[in-house]
Amino acid sequence: MTERLLIGSGNPGKQREYRYLLAGLDYVLVTPDELSPVPQEPEEDGYFLSEIAAQKALTYAFETGLLTVSDDSGLEVDALGGAPGYRSRRFFGEDTTAAERNQRLLAMLDGVKERGARFVCAVVLAWPPKGEAQIFEGIHMTFEAEVRGEIGLAPRGDRGFGYDPLFVIAGDGRTMAELAADEKNRISHRGLAVAKLRAYLGGAHQAR
Repeated sequence: MTERLLIGSGNPGKQREYRYLLAGLDYVLVTPDELSPVPQEPEEDGYFLSEIAAQKALTYAFETGLLTVSDDSGLEVDALGGAPGYRSRRFFGEDTTAAERNQRLLAMLDGVKERGARFVCAVVLAWPPKGEAQIFEGIHMTFEAEVRGEIGLAPRGDRGFGYDPLFVIAGDGRTMAELAADEKNRISHRGLAVAKLRAYLGGAHQAR
């Protein structure tokens, strides 16, 4: 029987990217909303992307009994000391829209000439506890990647999500939001990290 792999995220954009990036592997990809009961999305608590991603993946794996992949990603701006970083989505408040976050980031960088930045991503693969074990072993693997660039002067492009319209890719000149989906999935921080995961899943790994 083909093993199910849970995409541990409630974000439709991430779900689409994972379905594309992991297509063709010998796994049935499922999302939390396809399960019954639907598991609650884990709280994001931690100071490092890998720590937050592991917490999400392990929580989903424990609650669902499924092999799970989750990630956390962030934008680190050099002139802001690495902010917004691991708090990228919540840096300007829980209820702000992506467009509002982009405008506030631009306001923080008003007049700043050196606008170097990087997108970073940590992808975690987590195994559920064995049998009826009451203590979760917390077995997981982490795959990381980054993409360098700079923050543009204004949003460009209508693809992607989050800070994609502001992030100008180093050596390319386009923003992440100006890339076609298949191109973005090849070169983005998440795409590169998931490529490492895909190589592992497609290899001769042993279920733990």
